[in-house]
Amino acid sequence: MSRYRLDPAAEQVAGMEEHCGHARFVWNLAVEQQSWWTPGRGNPPNHAERCRQLTEARAEFEWLRAGSQTVQQQALRDFDQAMRNFFNGSHRRPTFRKRGRPEGFQIVGKNARVETLNRKWSRCWIPKVGWVRFRVSRTIPDFRSYRVTRDRAGRWHVAFAVAPDPVPAPGTGEVGEVVGVDRGVAVSAALSTGELLSCPTLRPKEAERLRRLQRRLAKATRGSNRRGRLKTRIARVKAREADRRKDWVERTSTDLARRFDVIRVEDLRITNMTRSARGTAEQPGRNVRQKAGLNRGILANGWGLLARRLEQKAPAGWRRSRPPIPVSVARPAGMWRPGTARAKRCSGASPAGIRPTRT
Repeated sequence: MSRYRLDPAAEQVAGMEEHCGHARFVWNLAVEQQSWWTPGRGNPPNHAERCRQLTEARAEFEWLRAGSQTVQQQALRDFDQAMRNFFNGSHRRPTFRKRGRPEGFQIVGKNARVETLNRKWSRCWIPKVGWVRFRVSRTIPDFRSYRVTRDRAGRWHVAFAVAPDPVPAPGTGEVGEVVGVDRGVAVSAALSTGELLSCPTLRPKEAERLRRLQRRLAKATRGSNRRGRLKTRIARVKAREADRRKDWVERTSTDLARRFDVIRVEDLRITNMTRSARGTAEQPGRNVRQKAGLNRGILANGWGLLARRLEQKAPAGWRRSRPPIPVSVARPAGMWRPGTARAKRCSGASPAGIRPTRT
């Protein structure tokens, strides 16, 4: 997925927000309609039937007819794909979408067009909006469709659905260089070579500014314009932290994929580890605030994103990346510390450590 920053004009922003609202409306209608159908009531409407119902709705409601039919029909296709992913077991069931959350719409077919303006700028076509400029931060890949998104901070991006090429392997020796990655909170990633890698976070002044804005948000009246402005300012600070985390993950995963032939990651159930400890009214939890701080520390280090990007950049076909493995296989019994003899055994020098065998 290659993403670029859009630079729309004020009137173009209004048109793209309208497309987001129409796509969200059609998606939510499909979710509601799907919830009516149970195994005892037969099969739900297919894509052709939903498109026919959409045509009838566009003929009845003028505000819906004013939008792009391509955007609205693509929202139905996205919902059908989401349901197929759910029945295949790879994703959760589609849920309702809320205004203000990260949202967007997809452009496919002949409407997906891009023109180059100069070395730094290009523009993409959006129905009912026109040409919208975006900054060329990297080479634009070959594409068949692209998705226009807006995050909570109000930034617009265009993303081209293209699978990136894997990072070439160093190919050192018969077995190759092997490394083990242990993820933590104080240290984001500890390598079996003794290296300690830390994910960048907010600076002290930025963290203090975030706390000050959150205190002001708690006192603001719900539904007021001031509360909306505060939420946008908070989202911008959090987006800055998320951008730094994603940049660190991309740089770290690329560096590991170029240096090592086999990369083994500790098996961690991140969803279970970051579950709340509040409990229920009958059985309240203990140390809830401390557990919430631990959850924030785990999520701020990008554990899941790092493992996912390592698997994508070092395909298993090259005997480099492996799916997450049990902790007992990833390292010997007990906690190993980088730089010790036990950590060196984990680098593949001993049969007791990490081995480049297939799993």
